[in-house]
Amino acid sequence: MKEKNEKIPNPREIEKEISDFLNRKYGDQVKIVSPIVMPQSEQSEDSSESGKNRHDINFDLRPEELIRYLDQYIIRQDLAKQVLATKICTHFNRIRYQKGEDASGEQMTGGIKNNVLMIGPTGVGKTYMIKLIAQKLGVPFVKGDATKFSETGYVGGDVDDLVRDLVRESDSDIDLAQYGIIYIDEIDKIASSKNYVGADVSRTGVQRALLKPMEETEVEMKVPHDPISMIQEVEQFRKTGKREKKSINTRNILFIMSGAFAELPEIIKKRTTDQSIGFGAKMNTQEKTVSILGQAKAEDLIEYGFESEFVGRLPVKAIFEELTHEDLLNILRNPNNPVLLNKRMDFATYGIDIKFSDDALSHLASQALGENTGARGLVSVIEQALIPFETHLPSTNIKHFPVTLEVIKNPETVLNNWLSGMGGEQRRAEFDQITEEYKGFIKTYLQNNRNSLTGQYGLPLSAYRIDRISEFYCNHVAEIAQAVKAVKSYYDQIKRIEIEFYNRHEINIVLEEDAVDFILAKLIDRSAAIRAIDDKLSADFEYGLKLIREKTGRNRFFISRYALENPETFLNQLIKAEFNKADADLAAVDLKKHNEDNSSI
Repeated sequence: MKEKNEKIPNPREIEKEISDFLNRKYGDQVKIVSPIVMPQSEQSEDSSESGKNRHDINFDLRPEELIRYLDQYIIRQDLAKQVLATKICTHFNRIRYQKGEDASGEQMTGGIKNNVLMIGPTGVGKTYMIKLIAQKLGVPFVKGDATKFSETGYVGGDVDDLVRDLVRESDSDIDLAQYGIIYIDEIDKIASSKNYVGADVSRTGVQRALLKPMEETEVEMKVPHDPISMIQEVEQFRKTGKREKKSINTRNILFIMSGAFAELPEIIKKRTTDQSIGFGAKMNTQEKTVSILGQAKAEDLIEYGFESEFVGRLPVKAIFEELTHEDLLNILRNPNNPVLLNKRMDFATYGIDIKFSDDALSHLASQALGENTGARGLVSVIEQALIPFETHLPSTNIKHFPVTLEVIKNPETVLNNWLSGMGGEQRRAEFDQITEEYKGFIKTYLQNNRNSLTGQYGLPLSAYRIDRISEFYCNHVAEIAQAVKAVKSYYDQIKRIEIEFYNRHEINIVLEEDAVDFILAKLIDRSAAIRAIDDKLSADFEYGLKLIREKTGRNRFFISRYALENPETFLNQLIKAEFNKADADLAAVDLKKHNEDNSSI
């Protein structure tokens, strides 16, 4: 056994040992050929790294914009949305401000980070909300489980690994990673036990390990005792001739913790009751838990089992409400909810289109409420109800699956009837009815969110476009965003026609909304290609608009659907409006002759 203080071999010695081993095993047949790598200058290496990993943050989202975005996905939790959207927006806008031209660029001494503690029962959307926020901001995001830290001890290695994971999520871009979000779930599980005699090291140790990263510290990218990290360091030394030290600063990394805190309401009740006097001595036992949790103070969390230093680094608290039957039903009705989208995807893999009636969704919501696991209960009850159909329908010719109340209540009877060939016409009629009802619901959703969707995706939502988006959504397994983007791609092609017309003829045309929808219908129905439409616009309008430009100097024209369907009439009317009577008649004759020449061609 080698002594601990024995000298660690350098890369050349390691190479020699490997060569000797290969020579003994394979003789002269295998050799190691090492390229001669000259150490690169420090200046060139640094400049290449900075060029590769340079990532300036550009964030100016406002709290109300982020709340509107979350409203598209998250049911209720209005207070939690407000707190999270406001403090997270402020956090990143403050970073932008400090990096701006008007700022000194230096960090303020004693700056306080808006680290967040989320409190609420399981299955109410805590993790989902943070993932949505990180996705909207475009910052790297990693999630950890506090229970794993308590299992592995209190040295803090796992905590540092979360910071390193941010770099991996950023494709090794340290500049970007230092503006990421670290989310730690089940944080209530590392509260020290109140009945434990002595120091509860495994839990309080994890809290202490989190203190420095939550505030500001340097985390080494090299993992101690990791062979891969050591090999990478050796390779880096061979290339550059110097030992490079890489680390990430946690100053701007936002830490968000969450937990159910099941016993916290009782602690708050005890404190508020003890502090009350007179008629307020007893708190109403019917008071909602959310209002009780809203009164949580640092002393309550310390009583729960957290150290005061740890609580002090979580200045922002967001309280989540329990979900009611109506909330669960609205989650299922939400076109962006992943519960039904995933189930639609499961059946779509077998070529089966599945649709849910509203009374079936209401019944599923009632069953999920009894699970007492929030929105997670929805997944459980849907899987339980549909597993027989998912087992047998892929082996049949049934391609349209209407999930009605009867399907949920009597799955075996309905399935046996279908498998025996009964009820085919009724099944298809129910499917078509559910589809039309749901299409109407999607239209209403789009109309209610018209302003936010238009601002988010840059697509004005006319009645025709709302119809097309709802059709796309009902015919594809997609979120509303994907359906909007599908129609937006056609819209962008049409708007490029205006640019192409100017590039060809140096005339500005503006397609009015009804004209855009007219062309959009042709593209979606595939009755015309974008190039053919572009060519027809040139043939119909080039000569007439140039004539008007030459006579009046006007060079901007609005083209309506009527103009597209009746170009000659439209141009005649436009000429009469622009010229005097004598010139108008002459121009009309010239235009008629031009159109006759084109038609003969």
